[in-house]
Amino acid sequence: MKTSTSLAAAEVGAAVMPGLAGRRFGRYKGLMVLALILAVLPLALPNTFYFDVVIRIAINAIVVIALNLLIGYTGQISLGHAGFFGIGAYASGILTTQFNWSSVTALLAGALATAILAFIVARPILKLKGHTLTMATLGLGIIISIVITNEAQYTGGPDGIAVPAFEMFGWALSGEKVWYGVVAVLLVLVTWAALNLIDSPAGRALQAIHGSEVAARVAGIDTTSFKVRIFVLSAVVASLAGSLSAHYVGFVTPGIAGFFHSIELVTMVVTGGMASVFGSIVGAALLTLLPQLLSTFEGWETVVFGVILMLTMIFMPKGLVPTLARRFGKQGR
Repeated sequence: MKTSTSLAAAEVGAAVMPGLAGRRFGRYKGLMVLALILAVLPLALPNTFYFDVVIRIAINAIVVIALNLLIGYTGQISLGHAGFFGIGAYASGILTTQFNWSSVTALLAGALATAILAFIVARPILKLKGHTLTMATLGLGIIISIVITNEAQYTGGPDGIAVPAFEMFGWALSGEKVWYGVVAVLLVLVTWAALNLIDSPAGRALQAIHGSEVAARVAGIDTTSFKVRIFVLSAVVASLAGSLSAHYVGFVTPGIAGFFHSIELVTMVVTGGMASVFGSIVGAALLTLLPQLLSTFEGWETVVFGVILMLTMIFMPKGLVPTLARRFGKQGR
């Protein structure tokens, strides 16, 4: 009896393993395609303007991938992540210019402060559901934006502050090509980490919470702990991206922590595809590029932009990548 059971288990395992192997191969194939595109893309960029646009896309994509882990995979809506982005940006700006901290130390301090704040507010906020959760995260983002604006002695108020170049081991990052290399490597690493997290037991727990929090609890998943962890993780990634963005641009204003920036980030998640890592990259690319492409409409670009988003949501409600993946019979990761 034991022998037959063992044989049956072995047969089931043999049947499952090809599926798992195929899924992992598909995952890494997408990652390799991304890395290849990023490697050859500089050859097709004619000047620094295009490098600048791609760098901004990569920074947005890094934030959106982490935000998608919270919204798309765990089902927890956040309209306050621009606030965490702003904390990282202003931490780097203030600590390097007014307290003479090194760029790396300031970046890590901003990430640590963000992690502590996110951890403190996560438990009470994530007990909420639906529109109440959305409003709570929106309120958090607004509070952060107001504090940044009002603390003018440190932040420069509405005028913002200048941020020096990022320095590490006495070497300053300067020039679009150097920054492109840095953010391209970071984007690949964040994509790889997100894909591995999704396929891990923790990732499956997050997806179970999204499917049914009650069922996840019955299955023995500590839903509160997992929601807090992913909230803190996504906030820290946003803070790190904010620090890099501040050093790259060389100037920050309170707008980067404002409500409209949070809406842009969530729109990137939804447009590219909920619960899709590569959809996050596509959404970030599309919504970063569209304002540039629509600038010829002279005042009507916002209207055209809104129409494009409406049509996308009407005909592709699950987002671009998942919809196209289903159409072509592939998984939209």
